[in-house]
Amino acid sequence: MLQVGDQAPDFTLKTTTGDTFRLSEQRSKRSIVLYFYPKDDTPGCTAEACSFRDQYEDFQDLGAEVVGISSDTELSHQRFTQKHRLPFPLLADVGARVRRLYAVPRALLGILPGRVTFVIDKNGVIQYIFNSMNRATDHVSTAKEVLADLAQQPR
Repeated sequence: MLQVGDQAPDFTLKTTTGDTFRLSEQRSKRSIVLYFYPKDDTPGCTAEACSFRDQYEDFQDLGAEVVGISSDTELSHQRFTQKHRLPFPLLADVGARVRRLYAVPRALLGILPGRVTFVIDKNGVIQYIFNSMNRATDHVSTAKEVLADLAQQPR
């Protein structure tokens, strides 16, 4: 089980544009808000994604990139991104390898993939973990608060 202070495991996945996203290539550039969600176009996941979209500029101003991951296909992510005009990448973890790497638990009696957000600093260290299936938009507000707190800390 990953904890705050652990090095975030590296991974490589395809984005909605077909590009390759590798977490280690983001180090020293900016913080990453890595959010795992159950499924494209479901009510909670749509609310969460649109909340990240609506506050995306705030995340950019705080020096962070938002990245969403689910087990949906690249095509599903492309449709979801276009439909809701998402400005950040969604990654297709079809085999749930990265979900397992991050030990994201299943929810609702093990039926649904869980909803967990990780805030990872520029050094690749996990600074915050938020796990809540029911409070989808709280993932956005808490991640933003953590990033604002990190920005206030002496370097």
